[in-house]
Parts: sequence; structure tokens; C-alpha cells
Amino acid sequence: MKPATRNTYAERIDRVVARLQQAVVAGGELPDLPELAAIAHLSSFHFHRVYRALTGETIGRTVARLRLLRALHLLGDAQASITGIAMTVGYETPQAFARAFRDAFAASPSELRAQPARMADELQRLSRPPERAGRDDAPLRVDVVSVEPFEVVALRNRGAYEDLDQAYWQLMNWAIAVGIADTLSGLYGIPLQDHRDVPAGEVEFDCAMAFSTEAQPPAPMRRLQVGGGGYARARHVGSFGLLEDATDRLLAEWLPGSGHALRDVPIHYGYLDDPEEVPEAMLRTDIFIPVQ
Repeated sequence: MKPATRNTYAERIDRVVARLQQAVVAGGELPDLPELAAIAHLSSFHFHRVYRALTGETIGRTVARLRLLRALHLLGDAQASITGIAMTVGYETPQAFARAFRDAFAASPSELRAQPARMADELQRLSRPPERAGRDDAPLRVDVVSVEPFEVVALRNRGAYEDLDQAYWQLMNWAIAVGIADTLSGLYGIPLQDHRDVPAGEVEFDCAMAFSTEAQPPAPMRRLQVGGGGYARARHVGSFGLLEDATDRLLAEWLPGSGHALRDVPIHYGYLDDPEEVPEAMLRTDIFIPVQ
């Protein structure tokens, strides 16, 4: 990776964090997604995913961290009231502030105020994002390929990520019923959200199958075009539950120095193995990130 290019991406994200911190300190409204994406010189389409990949946390978690960091600074003033601090850093009620504080520090604001050394340690910890999860020292193997557009039959699943197999079974049962199951040519997934950051019951994910025989599926299934254009392709071996971590690694470690930019179309996964026949640790999935 080119250090200058990698640093450029880091500087963009640093500007986003600085803008969020400015809003927290000023007590004003938080900047919206288009403004933050513009600051980072990134498309709004992929901004959340790239931000999380590079920082290890979501925008919401950054804001929560910066609010608590600001609160710790204000707690250093023994004359400042805890209720006043809660309002200043953006909590609607002192109770909400107290809950967030206890969740973060396992102590109340007054208890932590009485421990200056611990406050100093927490200030240092909150001053930077957490370490990005899913670190892997194995070299990344990425190919930039052109993918011809192809059609799939898709079914949108809204619910727990762990329950996606139910949607795939619905697709397969339909294919069996109409007599095209033997023409299955590919199994795909299109994540519309990051399941790590969305409540389990609200995760939206397009489960999809490609067939060499054309058929018209019944609603809510639909025909959907996937591919078309350039993609960065990397193979993940292991649990499907770790695909987001692997995608983060591509965006954080490969993209900044690649000379490519993201296109405003979804990421998709190509599943190469049947989890009922292949051990979880050996499951192969190709990750396709749209680039230009």
C-alpha cells in the first residue's frame, strides 16, 4: 500500500471525527450523512461502511464516545453539576446520561469524579477509536475483475442474520416446485446493511440464486440484476458470520492504496460451498466490492 494514499484516507476520516467533535463541544446539531461523506470525499452510498472499516466503530458509536469524552473533561471541574454536564454533552435526561456512563465505565459520574487517576486513564482510552476487530496478518489476495451483469432470483430477508437460511430454503423450494432446481448456477447474497450494527430483527439482506433457466418468480421474490462493471474480488474462507470483518479489511487495507474508488452499487457475496456439506471453517465465499 502506498503510505501517502493510506494517509490521505486517514486524514479524510480524521476530518470527519473533528467535525463530529466540534458539534459535540458546541452542543449543536450533529452533521448529517451527506455533509460527513462530503468531508471525507466519499460517496454517501458506502460512507458508513468505509468509515466503520477504517475506524473500527460506527458514526453513532463515535458520537457516543466523543460525548463521554467531553463529559469526562467537564467532570474535572468540581463545581460543574452532573445534570448540567448531561445537558451540555447532548443527553436528553440525566438518567440517560447516567445509564450511558455506567455502561461505559461501570461507575456513576460522581464515583468516577472521585477517582482522578482512573479518570485520566479513561480520558486517554476514549481519545482514540477502538482497535479494528478481525485483524489478520495473512496477506490479502485481491483481483480486480470485470463482472458481466447476470440475473438472479432474489428474496429480501428482514430479520436476524443467522436466519438467512430460511429465505434460501424458500427460494429453493420454489425452484423445486417449478422444476428449475437442477439448473441452479450460483448462490449469492447482497448485504443491504451491516448486521453488526443493526438490531437483529431489522437486518435487510437480499438472498439470491442464479439459474440457467429463466422463470418468473412470485412476489415477494423478484428478478434482480447483479454485477456489471469492475469489482475487487477477494476470497474469504471461514464462517459466513465473519464476512463483514473480511470486507472491512478490504476497505481498510486494500482500497486506500489500490488506486480505485468505490462505485455506487451494492457489495455482493458469491457463496461457493454448501454449509450442510462443508465444515464452517472451510466455507469459501468470494467478496465482490464495486470499484472503478
